[in-house]
Amino acid sequence: MKTLSLNGIEMPALGLGTWQLAGQPCRDIVRAALESGWRHVDTATIYDNERDVGAGIRAASVSRDAVFVTTKVWHDRLDPEDMLRSCEESLDRLGLEQVDLFLIHWPNGHVPLKEQIEGLLEARARGWTRAIGVSNFTAALVREAQDLAGGQLIANQVEYHPFLSQRTLKSALDAAGMALTAYAPIRKGAVAGQQAIRDIAKRHGKSEVQVTLRWHMQQDNVAAIPKTGNPARLAENADIFDFELSEAEMAEISGLGSGEGRSVDPSWAPDWDAD
Repeated sequence: MKTLSLNGIEMPALGLGTWQLAGQPCRDIVRAALESGWRHVDTATIYDNERDVGAGIRAASVSRDAVFVTTKVWHDRLDPEDMLRSCEESLDRLGLEQVDLFLIHWPNGHVPLKEQIEGLLEARARGWTRAIGVSNFTAALVREAQDLAGGQLIANQVEYHPFLSQRTLKSALDAAGMALTAYAPIRKGAVAGQQAIRDIAKRHGKSEVQVTLRWHMQQDNVAAIPKTGNPARLAENADIFDFELSEAEMAEISGLGSGEGRSVDPSWAPDWDAD
């Protein structure tokens, strides 16, 4: 699978999202993913499934060193000491001594960003995470955070799919040397109903979901973490490296996006970029 090289860290560009997965189904799909070649698993404190994700990792016949694990601290625990406790608790639930990427899940204007970044840097200094980053940060917040981190942040995990352009943010991430990790990369399957994507899929003998994930993979420094609890979908989602979209097809899919295509917008969200 494709990997992204970020500040000395190799991050698999295609990962398994686990939001809303829990219990034995979560354990089973994590194990199935790893044993079928997936190497990146994404979780978070707020998902309440870190124990299950960790159990799935241990159950798989794959070396821990071969698995890239991401987790996140919730926005109500961004005071540095509380953030560190959250990280330590995540490690305990996962059954790991270290995660590969530790993210601030959502920005919180009530805690100085400088202090939030200090917490991330300290978690890495303690060896609890190999790399650090953020999630749901706008372009302006990315620039400020990366400056405070001295260039040490490697990724910003945000909603991104053909219906949401993220042009302004992507430009800021490129300038900051950071990856964009796309959650909801197929907008909960909505891409299957889009005629332009359907036409492209027919030309390549692929599904609309496969074409959309391929669109993500062909962009520089973009990762995607589609969620599924279905082992058959795991295979389908990974079967995207045997074809290539043309520049015209890439542009056609990108042209579907705007600033109006957002599906995740909770009350605590920042003021999003216009496009």
